[in-house]
Amino acid sequence: MWASSWGTEDVSCIKRYTERQMTAYEHAWEIRDTYGYHPYDDPEWSRKFRTFLHGRAWTHAEGPVTLFNQAVGWLRRNRVLLPGVSVLARQVSEVRTVAEKRLHATVARAAARADRELPEHLMATLVTPEGKRHSELERRRPPTRTTGTAFARALERVEEIGAFGRAG
Repeated sequence: MWASSWGTEDVSCIKRYTERQMTAYEHAWEIRDTYGYHPYDDPEWSRKFRTFLHGRAWTHAEGPVTLFNQAVGWLRRNRVLLPGVSVLARQVSEVRTVAEKRLHATVARAAARADRELPEHLMATLVTPEGKRHSELERRRPPTRTTGTAFARALERVEEIGAFGRAG
């Protein structure tokens, strides 16, 4: 039934689709020309896409899968031919890395402006002391139980965190 919508009754020809390397390219070009799509590597649309992707990675706390899906949505809405999955996944990964580095640099500058010794104190919370299993930062995990004991520990934690800012 669906074979007739492709103009053929012989579905065995579908197996031959990948035998000729240029067939997929020719069909992509045909789709592009017929429906007004832009090539993925077009300089103007590539710049617009990178701008979107960088902006999205910077302003939204999304994981790689969500950012990837947002990227696919943008490309479809803007009629840009989709690249291969690995190409797009690599670009999303690179953009997330840039956004993370930018965030870390921004936080480091803000911490240094607030207190010159604060970045050093914060870095010290990442070090796991000799003979311990967790760093100071990991030790400060929030309580997960709603018992009286957990509430008392939570209050102690609030006191510790408050003292951290006064320690310097």
